[in-house]
Parts: sequence; C-alpha cells; structure tokens
Amino acid sequence: MHKRSITSDVVVIGGGLAGVNAAVAAARLGSSVSLITNRPVLGGNSSSEIRVWVVGATAHGHQRFARETGIMGELFLENQFRNAEGNPYYWDQVVLDAVRAEPRISMHLNTDVRDLQMNESGDAIESVTGWTMGSEIETIFDAPLFIDCTGDGLVGHLAGASYRVGREARAEFGEEWAPETADDELLGSSIFFYTKDTGRASKFVAPSIAKDITATPIIRNRVIRTGDNGCDYWWIEWGGEIDTVAENERIRDELWSVVFGIWDHIKNSGEFDAETLSLEWVGSVPGKREYRRFVGDHTLTQYDILDQVEFDDAVAFGGWSIDLHPVEGVYAEKAGAQQRHSAGTYDIPFRSLYSVDVPNLLFAGRNISASHVAFGSTRVMATCATQGQAVGTAAALAGRLGVTPRELGTTHLAELQRTLLREDAPVIGVRVDDPDDLARSARVTASTSQTRLAAPMEADAITDPAERYHLVRDVGLVLPVDPRLDSVSFTVDSRAQTELQIELWHTGRPQNYVPVSLLETRTVTVGVGADLVAACRFDWRPDESQNVVVIVRANADIDLQLTGERPYGVLALERRIAADKPFDAHIAEEDGELLTNWVARGLRHRSFVFEARPATQAYVPERATDGIQRPYGGPHLWASAPQPGLEQWLQLEWEHAVPVSSLRIVYNDDVDEDLINLHHHRTDFDVVPELVTDYRVQARVDGAWRSIVEVSGNRRRHRVHDIETVSADALRLVCLSTAGAPYVSVSALKVYSEASGRS
Repeated sequence: MHKRSITSDVVVIGGGLAGVNAAVAAARLGSSVSLITNRPVLGGNSSSEIRVWVVGATAHGHQRFARETGIMGELFLENQFRNAEGNPYYWDQVVLDAVRAEPRISMHLNTDVRDLQMNESGDAIESVTGWTMGSEIETIFDAPLFIDCTGDGLVGHLAGASYRVGREARAEFGEEWAPETADDELLGSSIFFYTKDTGRASKFVAPSIAKDITATPIIRNRVIRTGDNGCDYWWIEWGGEIDTVAENERIRDELWSVVFGIWDHIKNSGEFDAETLSLEWVGSVPGKREYRRFVGDHTLTQYDILDQVEFDDAVAFGGWSIDLHPVEGVYAEKAGAQQRHSAGTYDIPFRSLYSVDVPNLLFAGRNISASHVAFGSTRVMATCATQGQAVGTAAALAGRLGVTPRELGTTHLAELQRTLLREDAPVIGVRVDDPDDLARSARVTASTSQTRLAAPMEADAITDPAERYHLVRDVGLVLPVDPRLDSVSFTVDSRAQTELQIELWHTGRPQNYVPVSLLETRTVTVGVGADLVAACRFDWRPDESQNVVVIVRANADIDLQLTGERPYGVLALERRIAADKPFDAHIAEEDGELLTNWVARGLRHRSFVFEARPATQAYVPERATDGIQRPYGGPHLWASAPQPGLEQWLQLEWEHAVPVSSLRIVYNDDVDEDLINLHHHRTDFDVVPELVTDYRVQARVDGAWRSIVEVSGNRRRHRVHDIETVSADALRLVCLSTAGAPYVSVSALKVYSEASGRS
C-alpha cells in the first residue's frame, strides 16, 4: 500500500462526459487538473460498461441546429470518423484519447473518492482522498477548486453542500408537472443487453435469477423485438421507489432478472424467430438516472425550460424534452415516459452550476441545481457535457483571477462568456465583445458569397415522380430573412385549377424553427399543369435577421416539387397531424406539441423547389466576424456561391499591419445533423460534408502573400493555429476542398496577437 499527495489547480471528480469536458476545458486554459473516476474507463453511462446513447439538445432530431459544439462536439465528430458502426469499445478510446491529448491532465482511473478534508474554517473543501483499486494507492488531492461530476453528488454531500433528493411539491416552484406533495420518488436505473446472430442454432438455459415476464405488466405494456439492442431497451428501468444509491446492488439484481427474463421469453416462448440468436453482452453496472441535485444560486425549473427564459449568465444550453418516467419503472402500467419539448433550445445559467454554500465547489451533470421536473431535460449526457465545459472554463478563470465561482459570475461574467465563445463552447445566442480579436476591426471580403435564397430542381429529377410531394398535409419552409422578404415562389404541379393558401409565421425566438405566431396570409390562384410557379408577396422586413416559416396549407390537387439542393439554414418541414385538424400554434403549445407537430421525416436533407426575393445577405463574409458562430436567427456564417471544384477564400484586411500570433477558425460542421456515439442511426459519411477538409492561410507581409498555415484532411470544426508572430496587413483563408458540400462555409475567423497557450 502506498500513500501520496497531488496538488493541482483544479480537481474534477467523476469521469463521465461532464467530468471529461470539465477537465479538458480547464487544462486547455492552462490549469493543471486531476481527473478522478472510480471506473476503469471514461464516459460514465456512455461507456462500454453501461452503453447509454449520448443524446442532448437535438432531441433525436426534433430540435434543429442544436447539436452541441465545443469539446462534446469534438467527441461527436471524432467518433463519427473512427466509429461508424457505433462500437462501444471504440467510443471508450475516443473519450480516453481526448483526455490523453491534454498534458496538463493527470488521470486517475479506478480511483474512488470517499473522504475529504475541509479547510480550517470548515466552509470550503481543502482536499479529497481517493483509493485506487488494484494498485493499493491512497492519494490526497488538494486544490483551490473542486468540480463534482460524480452524478450522485457524493463529494458535495461530504462537504455539506445543500441538495435535494426526490420531487418538489407543486407549490414550491409552481410547476404543473410536479406532484401536489413532495416525495422521494426518483427516476430508476437501467441495465441493457446486446445480442448477436451466431449463424447456427443456439440454445438458452435461463439462469435462476430470470423473471417470468409473462406474470408482469411488461408483456402488455412494452415492445419486445429481436432486433433491438442496448438503449433500444431504455425502458428496462427500476429502482425509483427506493434509494438508488443505497439499494444499488438490489437494483442491479432486479434489472438482471428482467433482462434474462426478457431474453428467456425471446428465445424460448416460441413467439420470436430467434433460434440462432445469442446474448453477446449484458451490463453489470446499473446506469443511474437520478439522485442528489445540488442547490445553486438559481434552481432551474420547468418554466425556465418551456418558456425558454433568457439568462444573462447563460453558459450552456439544452433541448431534450422534459422526460420523466413512472416510478414503477419497467413494471408500470402506463407509458414508459412523459415528455414535453420546448419550442427550441433553452439557456442553462452559470448560477445553477456552483454551490450556494460551499464557495469552491462547482458541479456539472445530473446533479446541477434544477428541480426534479427540469432535471428531466438537463440530465442527458450531451447536455451534461455542455455544463462540464462551462464549469471547467469557470474553474480555470476563477483560479487565475483568485475569485470564487460566485464572484466570477458576478464581477467577471463577460470574461467567462468571452472565453467560452473563444473556445467555441456550446452556447447559443450569447454575444460578448472580444477586444483582443483583431478580426473584428478588419474589412472582410470573400471570393464569392451566396446571394440567391433558392432551391432549384436538380436537372436529372425534372420528370421523376419521386421528386414530388403530394400536398395532403400542411408543410413548412424555414427561411433566413436578411434584410427582408418580398416574395416566395414554389414550383408545383396542379391537377385542377385551385387556390393555395400560403402563410408567413414568426418562430418566436431566434433559436426556434417552428411556427409560433402568424404574421401574414396569402391566397394564390394556381392553374392546371406541370412546372407552374405559385408566387406570393409578403413585403416583410424584420428589425434584425430572423428565421421565418412559410406554411403551405394542404391541398390534394397540388404536388410541390422537391430537390436535394438547398442553401444552408433552409429546412423543409411536414406537419405530423393530419390536415383535417387545423393548426393553431397556441393550442399546440398548450398541448406540448408545438415542436413535435412539425417534423422532417422524409424531407430531411431535402427542400421544396422555391425562390425567395430579394437577394439575401444571410451569407455575406461579415457573418464570419459578427460574434455569433452558430445558427441563431439565421445561419450566421459566410457561405460561398455553390461552385464545386473551385477554391474559395475569405479575407481580412487592416489599414495598417497587425501582429498575428494565433488564428482560430470555426468551420461549419452542420449542427443540424444528429450524430450519436452508439447504435441508433447511421449516416452515409465519416466526415460532415460541410466541413472544409483542405485549406491554407496566407498572410500579406510587406505587400507579398506568404503561406503561414497549411492543412489537409481536416475533420474538425474548431481549429486553433499558433504561429510564429508575423506583421501582416491582410490574412486570407483559402479553402481548397470540402468533405462533399458544393460550397464553402465558415462560421468564424478570429485573429489574436498572442498565442492561445494550448499545448
């Protein structure tokens, strides 16, 4: 047995995605970090030990342009490249490699923290003590700042931090979904299984623990299929009626009994074609959903999420539905989940990420300051990861400035948000001036820009009947409007002379992509024939760039023509509910159906053939330096005219030469594409097609252009290039190729006179 002490700037306890993002964020900003986890791999519930899908604000594609960027985004993109099959062991290594790449992180796997020491006054954490299993090492980790990403909140509990367990009474926060009386009910834990086809007969002898599921409500209330694996069985959940930590062993055994009981039913009931199937893997560690939730200076509630409350101290975002499960879990007689989505993404404030009463304690993950109802949304792992990057960034800054997290959020909030934006962290709608960014003072030009807001018919699809949408449902077309919308026209085929009702709707908030309020209605007369143009005028000018939804009401005499070509930011939507039920945004919102009323289905990556006038300014070069680097009231990026095979450039020019030591380029990685770590859905690409793969950066020094950066095979969104300082009066980003898109798009280009400090 060995004893040792390790001193660092930040200690992160918990190696799930929240902890990983916190550790990497702090390390990249110069802090030394001890990352401690009691498991043999990183990733928490997403790891090969438990195998939960990493889901987040995209809500399986319901929320548009909502995929997380920042460190979580890097993990998504790298996994997409390495792990097209969704292999859980490959995912483990993607996460481990992200931590191994940071030399300032000291990683301690298999190390369980069960004790801590408070300072002399007893109000702040001085150190935590960990025991490394297998190595018999006891380590005291001391630091000025601690981040509890344990999920269960053990470190905060040991430090005396205030927390909640269970459901608050409805009166406490006025939440409609809260119970009348507070109780200890929780979301339960889960264990999953994987199967494989052996190619020959394979028998299964049920172990003694297997439950006869025909004697339970499972058979009549849950769907069992032979092709399902892993998180397809998310509903194998139990333990919400008891203490999910104290009774963890009991919960594991009960979940095993259900898993083996389900498999016994599949193999031996005679109701399934399963003769050659065998179990490949069964989890041994219950994936917990809920336990302690700490109290911060703000407790996030149901209405913060559903009303999309804007917080001045927003440092992260979510978008998953409020997703609550019956306390009986797998044995419930009712549906396995009660869900309600916000109309778009919502803010997570910094005040919900640090302790109200332990001054040097931050937290991220399912233990943040949220009510039980709000936790139903914030608990999913990609959202936890966004919180992790926020608190890791905050810890690095607080340590550097010598302030507490609360002081950082009150007196240095702009610096916190500025740093998050500089690191391309997952925040939406936050705009903070960065005085160090030299690009903000430059004149911005480009080789070309996309000015036509239109989606033309593809030449080889003019006569293809599959390229027609029979208008038996209401449909919507999301358009970025900048600076105004004079008219919209659709190319249609019409079986009879008819009238087409076309409406213009506001999305309510810049991050929304659903119709919220009706602006104008037009009726267009359409004759009989093919390739007709149905045009209407709106003459609408918003105060600033904004998305709108153009709704075309159902008309069975009309086919809208379809195309695979569309400007970035344009979306085609289909109303899920039949056309004989008139759409009313207010009623839909009251029913919690506003978001899920409008879906992509077969229209994802497609558009109706249309043209909007006048020419758009949504893709001008200045968008790359406007301080917003992801879609928000429009695409907020520079996009070249679609000219496949031609290099495109984006240029910054200053009146006088400036010292250039560091460049940050944020490419468009299509945050509308829903990526995931394990088996769920497949894409037909390894690298997001919109990403620029080959590029160089040139500097104009004393009137001559010279190359200072050259990259090939890029697959990342955010690229940081520290270079030997040059004095240049112009920089040019020359984009040579993309991973498939016919245009080049850049979300942000930033220039600094000092190096980033990254290793």
